[in-house]
Amino acid sequence: MTAHRNGSMAPRIAVIGLGTMGAAMAHRLLSAGATVHVWNRSPEPARALGELGAQVHDDPRDAVAAATVVLTMLPTADAVRDVMVGCGVVDAIRSGAVWAQMGTIGVEATTALDAEVAARRPDVFFVDAPVSGSRAPAEAGELQVLASGPDAARTIVGPIFSVLGRRTLWLGPAGAGTRMKLVLNTWLAFEVEAAAEVSALAAHLGIRNDMLTDTITGSPLVSPFAAAKLAKIEAGDDQPDFSLAWAFKDLELAETAAGPRPLPIAGAVADRWRALVDRGLGGLDVSAARLGLTDECEMVAARGSGHAHG
Repeated sequence: MTAHRNGSMAPRIAVIGLGTMGAAMAHRLLSAGATVHVWNRSPEPARALGELGAQVHDDPRDAVAAATVVLTMLPTADAVRDVMVGCGVVDAIRSGAVWAQMGTIGVEATTALDAEVAARRPDVFFVDAPVSGSRAPAEAGELQVLASGPDAARTIVGPIFSVLGRRTLWLGPAGAGTRMKLVLNTWLAFEVEAAAEVSALAAHLGIRNDMLTDTITGSPLVSPFAAAKLAKIEAGDDQPDFSLAWAFKDLELAETAAGPRPLPIAGAVADRWRALVDRGLGGLDVSAARLGLTDECEMVAARGSGHAHG
């Protein structure tokens, strides 16, 4: 990795997929002085980053051609495979580069991609590196990177991860990062649902929002994440930091990974969130889990189609 004389970083990075997280990560890298090549299926997010200095490409193969590190932040396993394998992007990555797959796509898909890269491009390092955190931590470089993959990739991609996150954990061979991410996101789902149900119960019992907020402030029972989601719930703020649709997707991936082992609470939360997503509310923030617990759901559902996915 090269650097400017002022010490800021200047590696060549490609970011493929510019949704809520991908765009925030690309913005963070640009702010750190990196040369960032970007591609997105819809052009608007790429154009916005182009105005900040990113090099925008119409073809993802062109975006990765000169990069030493390729970051993918695509929403599903099918999307990753369609772009990276179906469009021949894997073949366009330069020899010796790292492909860091940072979206949450499930254990089976991650393992299959690792095997495919090993067979098709043994000169490219595949790193499984989902992140813990949402839009604001991504913009601030406060993510936690759950990395797994070959030791030889660490020196190449490690400095990039240190800009994106406050902490990088190297957990073992590729696939270990995704396993940990599914565990953490199941915990996240429990906290969101707890905040939603507590808010609904408080309202039913006549407890004002400000009284509930004052009571939980500083409480050892409430994590900062749960408190932040409760604040969004109480404010009716549905702007997506992490969309309900993707949170639900991650719960489904966790259930699939668990196999026949029962996850009764996770399964119940997934069933409730599935109903909200099916009503067109998936593009709202995961804090929209409050809907369906009060009479507000019908009103929000009527305008839900106007929100973009995160």
